Amino acid sequence: AARRVADGAEPREEAAALVAAMTDEERRWCLDGDLPFWVGLADLGTGGYHRRTFPAARVERLGIPGFAFSDGPRGVVVGPATAFPVSMARGATWDLDLEERIGEAIGTELRAVGATLFGGVCVNILRHPAWGRAQETYGEDPFHVGELGAALTRGVQRHAMACVKHFAANSMENARFSVDVSVDDVALHEVFLPHFRRIVDEGVAVVMSAYNAVEGEWCGQSRLLLTDVLRGEWGFAGFVISDWIFGLRDAGPSVANGLDVEMPYRMIRAFGLDDALAAGECDAADIDRAVTNTVATLLRFAPLLAAERPPLDVLASAPHRALAREAATKAVVLLRNEPVAGAPVLPIEPASTRVAVIGALATERNLGDGGSSDVWAPEVATALDGLSELVGPDAVTQHDGLDPAGAAQVAAAADVALVVVGYTKADEGEYIGGSATAHLADLMPGAD
Repeated sequence: AARRVADGAEPREEAAALVAAMTDEERRWCLDGDLPFWVGLADLGTGGYHRRTFPAARVERLGIPGFAFSDGPRGVVVGPATAFPVSMARGATWDLDLEERIGEAIGTELRAVGATLFGGVCVNILRHPAWGRAQETYGEDPFHVGELGAALTRGVQRHAMACVKHFAANSMENARFSVDVSVDDVALHEVFLPHFRRIVDEGVAVVMSAYNAVEGEWCGQSRLLLTDVLRGEWGFAGFVISDWIFGLRDAGPSVANGLDVEMPYRMIRAFGLDDALAAGECDAADIDRAVTNTVATLLRFAPLLAAERPPLDVLASAPHRALAREAATKAVVLLRNEPVAGAPVLPIEPASTRVAVIGALATERNLGDGGSSDVWAPEVATALDGLSELVGPDAVTQHDGLDPAGAAQVAAAADVALVVVGYTKADEGEYIGGSATAHLADLMPGAD
């Protein structure tokens, strides 16, 4: 089938033929992740998210490889891998070429670990500084966010499929499993959706729905978002996956309304689809459509994904680390450089300069969230490490800043005082507590 597509056949026609050749069980198999829920959840809780990919939609009898998911967006989370600056920093560069090159590097590392789908094109609009994905998106302006997300998609999709997330209006953390976003049609299309459309127009392979509801319906089963807007208005030709574990609530409506694959395990659909079919909440044609969407996308990308995998030594390789350093350098934004004693403070002459480094974060590994976007960098240099290497360890004195008077004394004894401040994952990290997994038993009768 991949060869026929490469020769110019229509992927959707080929996909429809493959789906017609499937048994009912094989079609059902393509509607969710390949692993059983409780086994997968145990693996997830013991670090499995960062040790292996997540498979789905594999049908061996027909030679359909399915896809293997790995997250992002600051690098491949199956590590150790290159930890690029967070997207918020890369957004500060305004450099589309740089972001595309980062995408290409991530795509190479992704394929090296055996993944075929990168879940790291995170482009929700930042609405609150404590949103758990604040560091994972590019900013607050839909045009800016959309262009950078499109650049990342272009780079990744030279090697693998890319997934844009979380669709849509996802900008609250602690209540992300329960909030219902009320938004009028104008604001929805002018603020919360344009960047997603830009990336769909770029040819992104996959869209991930969001946990929250919009206008009374969960995003993972929203006909408004997944059918009317995504496919009807925008003509999206890829497939849609759910957010992890609790990305939908009802098996039937999710299939009927446009969610193609429930991720990452066999969950709500596996235990609720029979009842949904019996109740008329979805039908066989809905199932065929969902599976065809997935298989057609796999066929479209088959020649790319059939290429030889890069060697594992591309992970955290010297060129990729140099690219990460370039991005970190370009992400620095100088707000002011006021003169002191008639001369600007910056640049600092390292030679014979005594430096006071103030702040607990100067000695912390603080590369981004510790949740689903965590990258296992093989080694990390802290701000204090870098400054000590620059001016010499004997010229640097560090104070955690918790005692302002003590910090002032340390600063007064130095030529230059550098204050290191910022957010950590505790301030703007993914919120796992109060997770909805406790409610899954109610939605999956018999799963225990």
